[in-house]
Amino acid sequence: MKSKQTYLLALLSAFLLWLAWPPMPYTTPLLLIALVPLFLALDGISKREIKKRGRVIFLTAGLTFLVWNTASIYWVYNAISAYNGTLVALPVSLIPFGLGALLMTLAFWLFYRLGQYTNRKIAYLGLICFYIALEYLQQTWDLAFPWMTLGNGLAGMHQLAQWYEYTGIYGGSLWILLSNIMAFEAYKSYRSQHGYLKFRNLGFWLLVVLVPGAISVLTYTNYQEKGTPSNVVVVQPNIDPYQKLETIPSATQIEILTHLSDSIGQTNTEYFIWPETAIPNYADEDKIRSNPDFINVQNFLSKFKNGTLITGIESIKIYPDKRTITTKEENGIYFDNFNTAMQVENSSNVQFYHKSKLVPGVEKMPFPKVFSFLDGVFAQLGGTVGGWGWQEKPSVLYAQSGIGAAPVVCYESLWGDWIGEQVKDGAQFIAIITNDGWWGNTSGKDQHQMYARLRAIETRRAVARSANTGISCFINQKGDITQSTKWWTRTAIKADINLNNELTFYVQNGDIIAKVLSVIAILLSLIIPYRKWVKR
Repeated sequence: MKSKQTYLLALLSAFLLWLAWPPMPYTTPLLLIALVPLFLALDGISKREIKKRGRVIFLTAGLTFLVWNTASIYWVYNAISAYNGTLVALPVSLIPFGLGALLMTLAFWLFYRLGQYTNRKIAYLGLICFYIALEYLQQTWDLAFPWMTLGNGLAGMHQLAQWYEYTGIYGGSLWILLSNIMAFEAYKSYRSQHGYLKFRNLGFWLLVVLVPGAISVLTYTNYQEKGTPSNVVVVQPNIDPYQKLETIPSATQIEILTHLSDSIGQTNTEYFIWPETAIPNYADEDKIRSNPDFINVQNFLSKFKNGTLITGIESIKIYPDKRTITTKEENGIYFDNFNTAMQVENSSNVQFYHKSKLVPGVEKMPFPKVFSFLDGVFAQLGGTVGGWGWQEKPSVLYAQSGIGAAPVVCYESLWGDWIGEQVKDGAQFIAIITNDGWWGNTSGKDQHQMYARLRAIETRRAVARSANTGISCFINQKGDITQSTKWWTRTAIKADINLNNELTFYVQNGDIIAKVLSVIAILLSLIIPYRKWVKR
């Protein structure tokens, strides 16, 4: 196989992965074979007599993953430039474009290296473990951006992902990788074997694909919604994100929000959900009850006896001294600023949840303790190394009625295990508040909405999603989007959602698949230097 052919095969895999990725309709099953051309390319390289074969393997796999990542999340540039300007956006965009692709490529390179010292089956086991371990790293370290985790791809056809209530998204990654490996082996057998051996691996591949798929579809068909209904209103104010923080007064924005809420609120409405940063006035949390915007909000809520409001707000907390790496100092005053979900009721009870999964390089400097020596430099630029403040553990917002809501702010909806902890602590539904308008009318907003389907399935919790400019929606416990708004439309929607108290296997055990495979990945990776040393 010539080098030109290998690169064409690598690009074919990138194209198939992109074509299968949300929000593309009806093409999700392509994920189950999309890596086969890349396997063919790598197999061809391994049979060629060339110098520095490992480097060629790395570059070929890297081409696939760089093209796929860039084509699928091109919109990241829009989001970052909105916060930090174009000069910052270009280099920062390379983090999700390049770093995610680098980790995926590293998994395939380790697969090649392990295959030099072990048999094919162990090498394949290594590939699955390496890939998922590096996906898990993308979820847990300070450069976290788990947007392109393979298991997220099934959001495009959530009927195939119903078993996520047991495995979470890493079960999906495992299925997709195993299917591609079996499809590649089936192709090789068809080309090289005779008689029934020609089709034996094809039969194994069909079992790997059809059994989980059939179980999922049957689960979807037979699933019955659990819990008691609660009337919820979701508001989409459609306020231009480039104007809402500086141009439009917060009082005007609250007037829009309360009018939309009033327009469809009922006497039995229990929740109103407003989007991220709906109240953009940097309110002091300790003095919130005397804040004019808060007073306006509570006056509105007084019309609804059983009403509870969850809204986004930019808040600050003042300290007598420096508390954390994120604490700022102005005129002798120490404070943290937070991207917050605030719960307001017809009482003096006010609860806050601080967004904790912050966008690296935009809302949070990666590895802030390592770069703490640069704090003085960043202070001169109007910030700190730490960026926004956050809380260390997830929490639940409880209403007077006893209903528990899982507050999820924007980017946090990618973390199934984080939301699972909220559900374990008593959340009966998921309230996602976001402001996707920074991204523009790109596929990013659609992907973000579709990923929320997976959180519903993992936890079997209904989702009420409020987005400033769209897409706002309701999602049931099966992952169906039961009601949705249009992009860039000022509106409000309401629905009776079911409040569930039962805990799924995934909620109780979290990302156990990723954790176990990460341990195995470490052990298998040690074979490479050991066998290399023994060979000497």
